[in-house]
Amino acid sequence: MKGAIEILVRHRAPIILGCCLALLVTVGVLTDFRQHLQLTLTEMLLRMTIVVGIYIFVGNSGIVSFGHIAFVCIGAYAAGWATADPEWKQLMLTGLPSFLQDKQYPFLVAQAGAMLLPAVVALGSGIAILRLRGIAASIATFAFLIIVQRFYSNWDSVTAGAGSLARLPTIVDPWIGLAFALGAIGAAYLFQISHWGLMLRASRDDDVAAKASGVRIVRQRLIAFVLSAAIVGSGGGLYAQFLGNITVDEFYLEMTFVTLSMLVVGGIGSLSGAVVGVVVVTFVVEILRTLEQGVSLGSISFLLPAGTQEIGLGVVMALILILRPNGLTRSRELLESRGRN
Repeated sequence: MKGAIEILVRHRAPIILGCCLALLVTVGVLTDFRQHLQLTLTEMLLRMTIVVGIYIFVGNSGIVSFGHIAFVCIGAYAAGWATADPEWKQLMLTGLPSFLQDKQYPFLVAQAGAMLLPAVVALGSGIAILRLRGIAASIATFAFLIIVQRFYSNWDSVTAGAGSLARLPTIVDPWIGLAFALGAIGAAYLFQISHWGLMLRASRDDDVAAKASGVRIVRQRLIAFVLSAAIVGSGGGLYAQFLGNITVDEFYLEMTFVTLSMLVVGGIGSLSGAVVGVVVVTFVVEILRTLEQGVSLGSISFLLPAGTQEIGLGVVMALILILRPNGLTRSRELLESRGRN
């Protein structure tokens, strides 16, 4: 009994996060929220999967990546190729290989592809990108995002180019979103307590000392980069089967800004911060979106101009960076003592 309690205390952060998410989804479903709030809840969980995936690399390596949404795009299209209506693919996606063009695969197979393809791309691109350090590495990831976006935008016979990849099954609901969000949290936590995660954080804090201790920095970064790409790719696969049709432009600068703002607001250095940031930013954006549509209180109406969401999110980020540079959680895990790093 004592041993079980010690395990719970030691691993309290992911357990608390998982319980809170499960409670949130359960209350949301059982109280029969309005449909648009159900959709908001589901989208929040999908973004949580993506943000936690980004945290695996950014939080542990200290390299801010502007290119991870490229892996979301790759994962979304991988799932779309697997699950789209074969008749539509034969008409519109004539460049697909026959095993994708002529068949429609089940959800789990599509998700496996949505994780595998980004991981393979991350392995190839990461070998070059991760030899860079600091701002040079960040700029290289942004260049990677641009390359993927332009490549997918012009690959008409495979991605439908600037058009939509359509006729996808819309089967993702809050429960599926919860399952993948919890899976991402579990994977992120296991990585950060593993010796790979410990060595990567050592290189983040002092790369010279880490090298002197025998840490192969590029290899540790590459492991985190590939795992991170696989998880954010699964988030892309979920997006494809949540929206029902996707375009390349959905996975570009706006999503990059929103996901990174969630990580920064919560606390870029902790798993708890990644989760808290998603919830807080989603709450703020939902309030501003509602006010943009107009709210009436008796004879008084409140109506904010279009674009207030982006302005409000920018203001929130600026205040967080000024008042709490390390984010709402101060880049610490839940209930972590102040004496620990």
